[in-house]
Amino acid sequence: MLITEIEAIELRVPGWDASGLDGSYDTCVVRIHTNEGKVGISETDSLPGIIRAIVNAKPSHTGARGLRELLIGQNPDDIEGLWRKMYDGTFYIGRRGAVIHAISAIDIALWDLKGKTENKTIAELIGKPKRDRILAYGTVYPLGRTTDEVKRNIDRALNRGLKAIKIVADPHWNEDVKRTENFIRTARKHVGHGIKLMCDAATAWTKAEQGLPFLPVFKECNFEWLEAPLPLDDIEGHAAFVGHGIPITGGDLGLTTCHEYRQILDHGNVDIVQPDISMMGGLTEFQKLCEMVRRRKRRLVTHGYKTNITIAMNLNVLSQHWAEEPLEYSTSESPLRWTLTNEHFEVGSDGKVLCPTGPGLGVSLNKEALERFSVA
Repeated sequence: MLITEIEAIELRVPGWDASGLDGSYDTCVVRIHTNEGKVGISETDSLPGIIRAIVNAKPSHTGARGLRELLIGQNPDDIEGLWRKMYDGTFYIGRRGAVIHAISAIDIALWDLKGKTENKTIAELIGKPKRDRILAYGTVYPLGRTTDEVKRNIDRALNRGLKAIKIVADPHWNEDVKRTENFIRTARKHVGHGIKLMCDAATAWTKAEQGLPFLPVFKECNFEWLEAPLPLDDIEGHAAFVGHGIPITGGDLGLTTCHEYRQILDHGNVDIVQPDISMMGGLTEFQKLCEMVRRRKRRLVTHGYKTNITIAMNLNVLSQHWAEEPLEYSTSESPLRWTLTNEHFEVGSDGKVLCPTGPGLGVSLNKEALERFSVA
C-alpha cells in the first residue's frame, strides 16, 4: 500500500471573527489517500491556513520541505519512520510550533489508516483497552462578567448531563480580585458538591503574583486542578504555583514534542501535563511522552477543544490509559464542533461518554459539513 495523496482542508464557520480563545470555529482536516482506496483522517488545533501551506509547500532545500511531497509514494505502515522523515525534512523551518502541528495531523491520520487496515481501534493498536466509558468534563468558555452570566454559561454544560465542569478565566479577572473570587465561589455554589470543578486560567495572568492570591479560594472550593496559570515560557513561574494544595497543569496551550514537556515537568514541576495530541507531535510522539510522565509519577490528561475528531482520538487514548482520567468535552456553540463527523458522542446519565468501537479513530467525516464550512 502506498500514499497517493494528502489533503489539508481548511474549514471555518462563516462570520467567525476570532474575537475569543475558542478554536472550535475553524479547523484543518487532513486526509491521507492510498492506492488501495483506504483513507485516514485527522485534524489539528492550529491556524488552518498555515497548516495547509506546510503540507502543500514546494521544497526549498533538503531541510525545508513540504510534508506532502515528502510522503507521496511512501508506505503508510512505517509510521515511526515517516514521523522521522517529516521531522528531519523540516529541521530548517520547524522543530517546534506549527510545523509540529502539521506533522501531528498527518501522524494521527496515518494511525487512523492503520486501524482501518487492520480493523482495530487506535486504542487496540497502542495498548489494551481498560474501560469503555470515560467521564467527560465540559469546558465552559466564556464564563461571563456577572454572576448571572456565570450561572447561565455553566448551565450550558449541566444541561448536557455533565458531572464535571471546567471554567475558563479571562484577562478581566485581574481587574477586581474580590469580584473574581465571587465568580469562583458562585460556580461551586451553583453546581453543588456533587460536580467536579476545574479552572483553566488560560494564561490570564502574566506573572505569578497575579494568580497566586486565588489559590486559597480554589482549594476552599475543592477544585480538581488549576490549568495553564501563566504563559508557557515562564517555567519558573509555574513552579511557584506548585505545592499550595491545588494540582497545577501545563502544556496544553502550545507545547510540542517531549523536549518542551521535559522542561515543564522538571523545571516547572507541574503535577499534570495536558498535551494536545493534534499539536504536540501526534500519537507517535505522545506515546513517548506517556513514558516520560509515567517515569516521573505525574499525571497526564489530554487536551482537546476542537471537534469530534479530537474527541474520538482522546477517547481512544484514555480508554487504554494507565490511570482513569477525564475527557475534555467542549461545550462551544460552534456548529463545526458538533457536525463535522457523522458520529456523535453524547454524555450519558452517568456523565460519561462511550468510547468509539469502529476501526482507527472510529469516526467518519460528514460530507455536508465539509461542503458547508470549506474555505475555498
